[in-house]
Amino acid sequence: MKKKTLIKDALAIVSCDKKDTIYRDSDILIEGGRILRIGKDLEKSPEAEGAQCIEAKGKFLYPGLINTHHHFFQTFVRNLTSIDYPNMTVPDWIGKIYQTFKRVDADVIYYSSLTAMADLVKHGCTTAFDHQYCFPRSAGKNLIDRQMEAAAQIGIRFHAGRGANTLPQNQGSNVPEEMIETTDEFLEDCQRLIDIYHDPNPYSMRQIVVAPCQPINCSKETFTESLRLARDKGVFLHTHLGEGENEMMVDRWGTRSLAWCRELGFLGPDVWFAHGWELTPAEYRVMAESGTGLSHCPAPATLGGFPIIDMKAMQKAGMRVSLGCDGSATNDGSNLLDSLRMAYLMQSYHSKQRGGAVSAYEMLKIATVEGAAMMGREDIGSIEEGKGADLFLVDARSLELAGALHDPANLLARVAVTGPVWLTMVHGRVVYAEGRLTGIEEETVAQEAERVCDRVIRNA
Repeated sequence: MKKKTLIKDALAIVSCDKKDTIYRDSDILIEGGRILRIGKDLEKSPEAEGAQCIEAKGKFLYPGLINTHHHFFQTFVRNLTSIDYPNMTVPDWIGKIYQTFKRVDADVIYYSSLTAMADLVKHGCTTAFDHQYCFPRSAGKNLIDRQMEAAAQIGIRFHAGRGANTLPQNQGSNVPEEMIETTDEFLEDCQRLIDIYHDPNPYSMRQIVVAPCQPINCSKETFTESLRLARDKGVFLHTHLGEGENEMMVDRWGTRSLAWCRELGFLGPDVWFAHGWELTPAEYRVMAESGTGLSHCPAPATLGGFPIIDMKAMQKAGMRVSLGCDGSATNDGSNLLDSLRMAYLMQSYHSKQRGGAVSAYEMLKIATVEGAAMMGREDIGSIEEGKGADLFLVDARSLELAGALHDPANLLARVAVTGPVWLTMVHGRVVYAEGRLTGIEEETVAQEAERVCDRVIRNA
């Protein structure tokens, strides 16, 4: 018999469905990891017989947040003033920080992933894409395998981006030789990971994305062969684009990054890029016409003093936009609620000049149902019958929220609800509740993570 859970008497359920439904004083009945019913007094229903009850009185319930761009391995280079991102261009920063990245090993990948995932689920994130492009030769090829192990322990839905840097320094790359892979070895490992881990079925807990790091540090062959493999295997594609590399691309190839990708065929509804603050209005239309998506990462744009993207103009052009934390080296945290708030404020600041702001609720949908769609997921992202039971709850009875409870849809970004949530559930399983992760012994893992960070990063 499938496990049943009844979330009872939620003060409000913000569904983020197509009708923007908000259920008041209602219940959710969950069976086998999916939402079975939404309504009032469901405990009286025969379907609820034997269900475990979670009392949600005084709580606001939301769909789980979807993080569409991150670099978990960077968690151990947070708060390092020796690598001061705001004072450098992105290419200069890459050249410097890779000297630290080349020391990363499998233990760093495992514990930094646990750290980032813990931060994410504590702040309402239930599905995360990680762009793991750090493969030092000394670290071996089982790094994403270690991430899969970490994801299973935390209980988060995990889309693993297998990245690579394949262009040597003598051909214009700024990546150390120890970090360079050949296109063939990159694709061979992508094939291996897809065969072992990729689950395309509804309610999948793990998927693989083919994700060459970025145009300036990869060969054309890497991109064309990535495209061939991904389309053959039915998996999605991802890369960095429009984050300061265009001048170098014009010098090297005589064209901007998006045009370069378009020429290679690296566009489409199965492709999404990260950042895009260099994109032009004409390029918005190219993105829209091809169905290519963009993950907006507000923290690194703000930290680096880069242009704030015009999300409203992108949406009007027909572009698909989602939200990401980005790596901790350019964010210093893995809190997508914080990124939600930051993105909302950034867009509001420019609203008068740009003809309309993105509302706090619209930003929530970008961070939930739009993020799910970006990665090809129709089974999660909103609170609807038949969808995966991915959600989080906020205690609305706390004093700091008094006077703001009339509008639960806009509350999170508008009122800066960015701290740890009351409960996070993924596929019907409680992974975090009332300050505690349920899948790991947090203090023990934190102590071991610090030892690994000392050994590999600090002492080096």
